[in-house]
Amino acid sequence: MAGNEWPEPDELVVGTVDEIADFGVFVDMEGYEHRGLVHISEVASGWIKNVRDHVSVGRTVVAKVLEVDESAQQVDLSLKDVNEHQRKETIQRWKNQQKVDKWMELAFGEDHDREDVEEALLEAYDSLYAAFEEAAVHGMEALEDCDLADEDAQAIVQTARENVSVPYVNVTGYVDIRSPAPAGVDDVKEALRAAEGDGDDHDIPEEVELSVSYVGAPEYRIEVQAPDYKAAEAELEAAAARAKEAIEALSGTAEYHRERREDDE
Repeated sequence: MAGNEWPEPDELVVGTVDEIADFGVFVDMEGYEHRGLVHISEVASGWIKNVRDHVSVGRTVVAKVLEVDESAQQVDLSLKDVNEHQRKETIQRWKNQQKVDKWMELAFGEDHDREDVEEALLEAYDSLYAAFEEAAVHGMEALEDCDLADEDAQAIVQTARENVSVPYVNVTGYVDIRSPAPAGVDDVKEALRAAEGDGDDHDIPEEVELSVSYVGAPEYRIEVQAPDYKAAEAELEAAAARAKEAIEALSGTAEYHRERREDDE
């Protein structure tokens, strides 16, 4: 949006208060060439004695565009028509866009024509921020449906993995493993290695972290960290299934459950 001349009516814009007058507040709108004016009646609900009680120069605000008069070179804004949810959501989008601008510069440099790259990403994702998030988690796989040159995709993945903080979720489950065989301890160890994916055809995704730890015979804890609950739950259940398959092949048993059984201690 940077460099656009005029916003649209009803649009929510982010700006910086750069001048306060008795009749209102001037806002330097991010991404637009012209300032906007918040009349004193649009600063806050109710009677306003002093505008400076509500805003200060240098403050970042979210305003709603009321009217755009290009001939008069004027944009009328409102602060009071923006609720808290809208304010937070708009500020977050603005912050995300600032991050994306930085990431694109890191990936391609200042002089690279990024328009084609951005268009390719936006054909597959709702936002450039979402594209970078997915690239950080899933690597090149996340960009398979994007019409990008390999070197451009690699630059995005590398930059994403070095700079994007991806939220992860953690899930935990338990498996009771028993073996009546003389070599039961070794059989249980083999089942635990299977749960962790060792020596198995199952490839644990790169973005998933899985660990198995001892709780108290016969109970073992499986912990999974993944980008979302669906992936985490799937890997948790798969790990328990691998342990069950391995121990049953050695005439043992395994039972998976989500809650720890205190009476097994």
